Amino acid sequence: MGAAGSKLEKALGDQFPEGERYFGLENFGNTCYCNSVLQALYFCVPFREQLLEYYSNNKSFADAEENLLTCLADLFTQISSQKKKTGVIAPKRFVQRLKKQNEIFRSYMHQDAHEFLNYLLNELVDILEKESHAAKSDPESSSSSEQIANGLKSGHTNGHMREPLVTWVHKNFQGILTNETRCLRCETVTARDETFLDLSLDIEQNSSITSCLKNFSSTETLNAEDKFFCDKCCSLQEAQKRMKIKKPPQILVIHLKRFKYIEQLGRYKKLSYRVVFPLELKLSNTVEDADAEYSLFGVVVHVGSGPNHGHYVSLVKSHNHWLFFDDENVEMIDESAVQTFFGSAQEYSSNTDHGYILFYERVDTGNTS
Repeated sequence: MGAAGSKLEKALGDQFPEGERYFGLENFGNTCYCNSVLQALYFCVPFREQLLEYYSNNKSFADAEENLLTCLADLFTQISSQKKKTGVIAPKRFVQRLKKQNEIFRSYMHQDAHEFLNYLLNELVDILEKESHAAKSDPESSSSSEQIANGLKSGHTNGHMREPLVTWVHKNFQGILTNETRCLRCETVTARDETFLDLSLDIEQNSSITSCLKNFSSTETLNAEDKFFCDKCCSLQEAQKRMKIKKPPQILVIHLKRFKYIEQLGRYKKLSYRVVFPLELKLSNTVEDADAEYSLFGVVVHVGSGPNHGHYVSLVKSHNHWLFFDDENVEMIDESAVQTFFGSAQEYSSNTDHGYILFYERVDTGNTS
C-alpha cells in the first residue's frame, strides 16, 4: 500500500488537505461490508468531529467498559492522529467487538452493509442514552455526560410528556416522517409521526432518486380488507394514506432496495436497475423546510451479481475531491466516474458495481428570508 499511498499523495500534491488522513482499512476475511460503511461515516465530517470530541471527553476509556462506541471512537482517533497522510489501518478491535456483540456478523458469509449501518447507528444511540441515564442517577458526573450524549437542549416538558433524549447521532441522522390517513367518508386526516435514521426506497428500472422519493410519498387507497378504522366515524372506512418527510435530517442516508425476494424463485435476487443519484439533491414535498438541498458525499457500492456473494467498496467526497476506497486501497477518481455506479439499463450487463447506500449532507442555503 506504500506505493498506492504515495501515488495518492502525488496525485493530490499541493492540494492534499491540511490535517486530513486517507487510510485504507484491512479486510479480515469478509469485512468489506463494515469497511465501506466506516469510510462513509469517517467522511461524514460533523459525525466524525462529534465522535472525536466524545473520545477526548472520555479519555478514561481504559477504566470504562468497552463497547461499539468506544471502539469506533478509538478507530477514528487512530486514523485522524496518524503522522503519515496515507496508509492502512487494521480496525481489529472494532470488528472483534462487533462480532462479539452480534452473532449475525460472526460468520464468514457475505454480510449486508445496510444491515450493519442500521445496527451500528441504533447501537450508538442506545449506548449514549444509557450513559445519559446513568449520569442522571449520579449527579457528580451528570453535567459532562449530558453534554457528551447530546449537545442537548434540556428535555423540556411538552404537555406532560418529557421529550426523548436527542443524542448527537440523532442530530446528524434523524429525520421525521409523517403518516397521513384521510377518511374518504368524513375527510378527517389522522397524522402519525415516526422518526428515521435512513430511508429505504423501492427502485424501478431507469429511474432516479427523485422519482423513487415521489413513489415513497405517493397516495395509496385503503379499501376492501385493508379498510381503515376511522375514530370519527367509529367504523371501518375507505381511506387514502401517504407518507411524507416532515422534517428532513442533516445527513440524509438513502438505502436503495436492490435485493428483492422473488416468490417464484424462492430466494432473493439483486436488482441491477439503473437509478440515477444526483450530486445535488433537492427534497421537495416535505412538510417543514420545503426544498431542503443536499450534496452527495458518500456512496457504498455493492459489487456482484447476487445478494449472497460479492464485495463492497465506497466512494467518498473529501475537500472537493472524490476518492475510491476498496478495503486497503485508496485512490483518487474523477467526479464523472460516480455515474458509472448508477446501475445497468439492461437486465444482463457485465457491470455489477451498483450504488447501494447514499450519503447526502444538508447544504446551508444561507438566507431563507
